[in-house]
Amino acid sequence: MSSLTIHRGTNEIGGSCVELKNGSESLIIDFGLPMMNQDGSEFDGSMLNKKDTEELVKLGILPNIAGLYSGKEAIAGILLSHAHIDHFGLLGFIKDEIPVYMGEATGKLIEINNIFLTKSINIRNANYFSKNQSFNIGNFRITPYWSDHSAFDAYSFLIEIDGKRIFYSGDFRGHGRKSGAYRWFLNNAPENVDYLIIEGTSIGRNAGMSETDVEKELINVFRSTDSICYVWTSSQNIDRLVSIYKACLKNDKTFVVDIYTANILNILSNFAKLPTPLKNYSNIKVLFTNRVTTKLLKNNKQELVYPFTKYKVKSEDIANNPGQYVMLVRPSMLPEIKKINQSNGKLIYSMWSGYKLKKDAQKFLDYFEQNQFDILDIHSSGHADEKTLKELANAINPKAIIPIHTTQKIQYSNIFSQKIIILEDKQIFEI
Repeated sequence: MSSLTIHRGTNEIGGSCVELKNGSESLIIDFGLPMMNQDGSEFDGSMLNKKDTEELVKLGILPNIAGLYSGKEAIAGILLSHAHIDHFGLLGFIKDEIPVYMGEATGKLIEINNIFLTKSINIRNANYFSKNQSFNIGNFRITPYWSDHSAFDAYSFLIEIDGKRIFYSGDFRGHGRKSGAYRWFLNNAPENVDYLIIEGTSIGRNAGMSETDVEKELINVFRSTDSICYVWTSSQNIDRLVSIYKACLKNDKTFVVDIYTANILNILSNFAKLPTPLKNYSNIKVLFTNRVTTKLLKNNKQELVYPFTKYKVKSEDIANNPGQYVMLVRPSMLPEIKKINQSNGKLIYSMWSGYKLKKDAQKFLDYFEQNQFDILDIHSSGHADEKTLKELANAINPKAIIPIHTTQKIQYSNIFSQKIIILEDKQIFEI
């Protein structure tokens, strides 16, 4: 007998965790950090350091899955869809011997985060798969499909067990720089799928811009100003970094990234054509932020610093010719921004609008408002709109659809023509 349990994700966006069980053997799909508490307030990640594993399980923060943290129950493995923390952020609690399967670039992203970010998640039994190449995890047969998403190296999965076929969409869209991968999938979708577990992050929201639209908007903004342009976006949103870089080239401006972003681009350039000064891309420079550079050198990570010294740009260089530069920023870079000391420029906010509600975000935005910056929202969602969700479901045409990664599961019946199975967190569903 086989069963499916969504431990988290039937009523929220983020924190995804699905368990497929066949007899005594379990396969876990994603193991993400929750983004919100049960009352809808923002989840406080510092709690993970204050309580032990048993307490975190009792509180419902860690999924209550036998054999995952201790004991001898059989966990065949954990399957990661991509390197967003709401899909992998609890991996630091699992037993060392449990194998974790992911794309190779996903593994590299997690490794670089362990160096640069405050919390390390060391995966001790990492295994890499390749798109469209099937493999086994215990008795489970897996086929990964490359997805268009704001995370680099994202995947969806076909999982086969005991004659049943389950498709897990992961996070996806059809309007990013990898829209070709999405279109390919529509023409090559697996057949005879019993259950489609599909995300619904954007249900109820406007369709918004495509990544092509973002690039066009950036080109226009950069062209319209002789002042400095700052762009606040994630260093791991590679599609957005490419859009910024291309818009800089169109306007003969220099794209400035910090040492963290420079290393991400350089590492991932082994998997795709990405702008990095170490591979002779023009119009890109590196700002050596003091806190991060000092930390790297103190921890004997000179190899992540010294290769970029030839492409270094100083704060005073930017201050002396601000109209030449477009600079990637985040709240932790406020000391460098204050040193550049500009006013009446442009700040482009290029992330989900909900992040603006965080205290550090509000403080950061206040600085730019006080210095008479124009604050512009130019963003493309990492998630599928309703039209794209329906398109993918029709391409697969499953016997039934199961909602996940959504706060709008009741709306699924208004979007999809297929049968909808509404589950609750921790509910065991026989397949």
